[in-house]
Amino acid sequence: MRSILLWLFMMLSCSVAHAAQSVGSPRLNYVLHCAGCHAMDGSGNSAPGIPNLRGSIGHFLKVEGGREYLAQVPGASQSPLSDQETADLLNWMLKEFSGKELPEYPKAYSADEVKQLRRRPPSDVPKRRTEVTDRLLREFGLDLRSYP
Repeated sequence: MRSILLWLFMMLSCSVAHAAQSVGSPRLNYVLHCAGCHAMDGSGNSAPGIPNLRGSIGHFLKVEGGREYLAQVPGASQSPLSDQETADLLNWMLKEFSGKELPEYPKAYSADEVKQLRRRPPSDVPKRRTEVTDRLLREFGLDLRSYP
């Protein structure tokens, strides 16, 4: 009987440890904190001006200000997630929704970088997005100015 209880305790411990690891996963954090606006598939919503992430956000790492912009949008800068969770989420989103568009050797976001960028969000987010997307148009011929 004692060995059965010990076995059950070990199985329960493993299950709890596995659940704890998945609770804060970037995918789950996306579902909980981003999908409400950007949709489960990252397609966004044109009505309120929520951009499509698919095939686009990787390009933001290619121009001046783009990397910073992604970590400073209200959903990232005002998120209840920790700096590390936000960094992990941004890294996951880039690969999940725009892996083909990333620069050849993209630098991963770190908790420290996210912490610094969150401290100075843009005062006018749409204007900042326009500046970044205009750079993408000028430098790469990519027109990401419109929403979905």
